[in-house]
Amino acid sequence: MSVAAATRIEFAIIGIGVLALLLIFQPFSLGLFGIGCGLVVVAALANNLLPLCEPGVPVRTIANVAMIIAAIFVAAVTIAIGAAYLYGRLFIGGA
Repeated sequence: MSVAAATRIEFAIIGIGVLALLLIFQPFSLGLFGIGCGLVVVAALANNLLPLCEPGVPVRTIANVAMIIAAIFVAAVTIAIGAAYLYGRLFIGGA
């Protein structure tokens, strides 16, 4: 990856975080607030890619790491939702 490409990716990741914060702290729309909340999660996960944004690192490496991060996120969300469901079924007596 070239210096320009690494810089673009780095600025894009940081830009997502800044946009997310702007959307969260705007006082006009709950819809934009919700979008900002989702973007905060995306920005937090994307920040794990910042150490790879260096010249000479293949783009394929960044894509592979992004897929690993996404898989870990999906696994964590699945476990959390499953645990909440089981808690509701077993301890609260949901239908």
